[in-house]
Parts: sequence; structure tokens; C-alpha cells
Amino acid sequence: MSDDRCELLCLDLSKAEALRASRLPEDLACSLAERAKALGDPTRLTIATALAQTDELCVCDLAWICERAENLVSHHLRVLRAAGIVTSRRDGKMVLYTVTDAGRALLAAVHGNVDVRLAR
Repeated sequence: MSDDRCELLCLDLSKAEALRASRLPEDLACSLAERAKALGDPTRLTIATALAQTDELCVCDLAWICERAENLVSHHLRVLRAAGIVTSRRDGKMVLYTVTDAGRALLAAVHGNVDVRLAR
């Protein structure tokens, strides 16, 4: 028998029914899962974490911080922006990025109790 399954059916029907009735709608669950997946890449997590520690940064700054090519960082920023984790604004010839409130909440959940400034 597997250690991750009950050996008998032991359904707490009232609890299970209440939770089933209030579960996440499928479309919202898919949307939230996509947002979480965006932080599943180490480079994207590093970018988002750096942005969360300041007000805003441009691609050049982020490429320097992450030690990655600007075109690669731009690609990762597009993924983060599409997931709603970062936003951008143009300032002349520069594009500046910042973390959204939803991005900060997700990063807090991912980081847990880890002080990202000391975790090297």
C-alpha cells in the first residue's frame, strides 16, 4: 500500500462538501497557477526578487544584477509582465519595471521566512 493514500474510505462528508462548494473556480485556479509558474524559473525569481527590494529598475540594471544577457532578461520580464507579477513604464528610451502588489504577495509566499538579502 502507498504511504500517501488512505487504506479505507474515510470521507468527512460535511467538511468535504463545504470545502467543495467554496473551492476555487477552475478558471481562477488556472490563472493563479500560471502566475505561480512564472516564478518557477530561477532567473525570473531572481529578477522579481531584485525588483521587490527597490522601487523600479531598467533591463540594463536587471541584466547586471542577474549576470544575464539583456535580451534574455527582456524575455523573462515579458513572462513576468504577462503573469501580472511586474508592470513596466517607458521613460524616454528606458523601460522601467516594478513589482505589482500581486507579485509581492506571491514572492512573500515563495520566500517564506527566508531573508533574501542574506540567503547567498
